[in-house]
Amino acid sequence: MKVTGDQALVKKINKSLILHTIRKHPELSRARISEMTGLNKATVSNLVAELQEEQLVLEVGTGESSGGRKPLILHFHAMAGCVIGMELRVKQLTAVLCDLNGKVLHEAEAPLQQHDLPYVLENMKTMISGLIAKAPPTHYGVVGIGVGVPGMVDEDGVVLFAPNLAWEKVELRKLLEESFSIPVIIDNEANSGALGELNFGRGEDVRHLLYVSAGSGIGSGIIIGGELYKGSRGYAGETGHMCIEAEGTPCSCGSRGCWELYASEKAYDLAAVELPAYQTPELIRFAAEGNAAARQQFAVMGTYLGIGLTNLINGFNPELIVIGGPLSEARTWLEEQMQQVVARRTLPYHKQQLEIAFSTLGSRATMIGAGFSAAMHFLGHTRVMV
Repeated sequence: MKVTGDQALVKKINKSLILHTIRKHPELSRARISEMTGLNKATVSNLVAELQEEQLVLEVGTGESSGGRKPLILHFHAMAGCVIGMELRVKQLTAVLCDLNGKVLHEAEAPLQQHDLPYVLENMKTMISGLIAKAPPTHYGVVGIGVGVPGMVDEDGVVLFAPNLAWEKVELRKLLEESFSIPVIIDNEANSGALGELNFGRGEDVRHLLYVSAGSGIGSGIIIGGELYKGSRGYAGETGHMCIEAEGTPCSCGSRGCWELYASEKAYDLAAVELPAYQTPELIRFAAEGNAAARQQFAVMGTYLGIGLTNLINGFNPELIVIGGPLSEARTWLEEQMQQVVARRTLPYHKQQLEIAFSTLGSRATMIGAGFSAAMHFLGHTRVMV
């Protein structure tokens, strides 16, 4: 019988549903998968058999039974392949090698001295090659590369505008795929961070989440109804360029008074007093040692962080806001002022059942989320728009 396009699509959707059900819920039987997905047992058995042939699902023993034959337990084969998740920061390049379920196997980082494309691209290639060389033997090998960048990215993996890198219309996906012949996913770093938190961090049971990445700039990944929201053209989340000072400091984006000038690492250049250091890790160390200027700087930034968060809370009404990125490591000195501003200025009903938390993934959220995007591309995560 000839399989129609519609039948093939339904099969693909059902197979994806089964695979991701097994991935998210370890140690399920075929009968339990049928109950959870609503698919009949024959469909589940046939598609599980295909997934086993593809080395994506394994039988790992028998489960408990109230009577009769004990069910065979299925497990997602996370080590069927590996992915690389990378974050391109303004002053640093970081990356992880993960299995298909986000477990970090190796990690790498290197400083960036400049932003010229040939220089950055060569550093990216060197780091990716190093991680590929460290990948353990698997059935599929390294199946994807995900990269989070601080800028606007289109669906073709073109970095349209990254003011902090002085990049415009850089075909980053094409350049990397030409070098490695491995599928590459490019996205905004805050979007990648949101996916990291949603799937492996504080957001695992949350439907409406804002992930705020604070580092060399500020960006937000927006999760609505459990899905990443990108806007009509894919550019949503540039909240760091939300104006909070009408006649404020000029910004590299062309506007002025942008939130990230006051609440990201850019605020170090606007400090009222001389700071003991102008890099976040060093400034955190000084704050931990009791340096008054370092602590005061973080307190001021915490106030401005709270002002921007208040605007996001009033506008989006999320269940959870997660603060991530390099500045999340300064939680001890940011949080009090930030929470005070939010408590004072947020609309009362918007504060109900709202949680503001710092990332449990820390500065790794974007890398892990970028790797997750690459893994989902390989695994064929099919969505249907109704």
